[in-house]
Amino acid sequence: MALSPGRRLLLLGASTLVVLAYVGFALTDYLAARFSEKTDLTNLQRAVRLQPWNAEYRNRLGRYFFFQENSADDSVQSFLSAVSLNPHQARYWIDLANAYQVQGAAQPEEDALEHALRAGPTSTAVAWDAANLYSALVDTSAALREFRTVLEHDPYLPPAALQLCWRMKPDIDGLLRDVVPPIAAVYTSFLDFLISRKETESAAKVWTQLAVLHQPVERRHVFDYMRYLVSRQEVDQAQLVWEQAVNLSGLAAYQPSPENLVVNGNFRLSVLNGGFDWLYQQSSEVSLALDPTQSHSGDRSLLINFDARSLEDAGIRQLIPVQPNTEYDFSAYFRAEDIQGAGGPRFAIQDLYSGQTYFSSDDLKDSTSWKQVSGIFTTGPGTKLLIFRVKRVPARSPIRGKLWIDDIRLVRTNYEGS
Repeated sequence: MALSPGRRLLLLGASTLVVLAYVGFALTDYLAARFSEKTDLTNLQRAVRLQPWNAEYRNRLGRYFFFQENSADDSVQSFLSAVSLNPHQARYWIDLANAYQVQGAAQPEEDALEHALRAGPTSTAVAWDAANLYSALVDTSAALREFRTVLEHDPYLPPAALQLCWRMKPDIDGLLRDVVPPIAAVYTSFLDFLISRKETESAAKVWTQLAVLHQPVERRHVFDYMRYLVSRQEVDQAQLVWEQAVNLSGLAAYQPSPENLVVNGNFRLSVLNGGFDWLYQQSSEVSLALDPTQSHSGDRSLLINFDARSLEDAGIRQLIPVQPNTEYDFSAYFRAEDIQGAGGPRFAIQDLYSGQTYFSSDDLKDSTSWKQVSGIFTTGPGTKLLIFRVKRVPARSPIRGKLWIDDIRLVRTNYEGS
């Protein structure tokens, strides 16, 4: 049935009104969004006037009052409007709590924090802000509770969070029990922090708990901790860490044994440059390389290529835990080519801490075939850690040439297989 001209005109007018209303709403939304992106007060207020029901614009206006105008009272009013329009946005409640803190309104601040945590119970950003606000309120328990949420769920914030936790409560037993979650990465962050503060006993407790987790630990954390322990003369703890790193860091092949206290003495394994494996320091005057074309009894040897005007040692060394007042048998093999300069390189074994020399070989030179060096010595009453190195004698004098070393061995003389 055809519409009468009057009805068609009425329908056209209604459609026009709908289109105009839609365009008006869209234009209002567009203008409000554009105004809200500005950082000045006038445009933010325009956005709020155009869309007074938009909680985000209210919150942005509150943040302007808070950060630009330093007006806690005005910001509180805007934040209250934002949370009333959208109480499910945790960020708005956090902003409100910050404003209440500046006002010195402790109870409203705590109420706002509770709302924020209910709105974002697993948000690490909310937990981080809440923890810091609780800390300012001297509510240590609540702050530590939120820091635990951060430690459990955020991969980047643990170092900073642990530092704040320690500042609030420097109680290692309490923190390990109530705050630090059973995550290896968090424990290693805590270990690094305690090492930086030279908290030796607390670091040992963290390592003990870390070992109990039976989770993989990156080798660099093991090496850093052992380097610290050696510097503090905590040799027994360093030995324990190296033993426990067998399963935690895949270091089973790098353990000393009664048959040989030197780790990787035949250089068949990769050189780790950490822990109780070989440590090295490259320089422009000495190059170190594993040479598969030369070996005494295995697959390769260590080639040391000297071209130095002044040299103290070759830059290769190993730390070896030992017992005091104990006799040891040392042996190693070398071959040399075109060693030039007064004296030559020598094997040396010393107490790391006192510097006492227990063994020093003759000059390692003039041998185109593999030649053995050996000796027996007894450690002193206080010796617990030796250092094996290839030193230059005389020190700080020029030297050129090539030296290969292999099958380095140290064993207690009363060991039946020695």
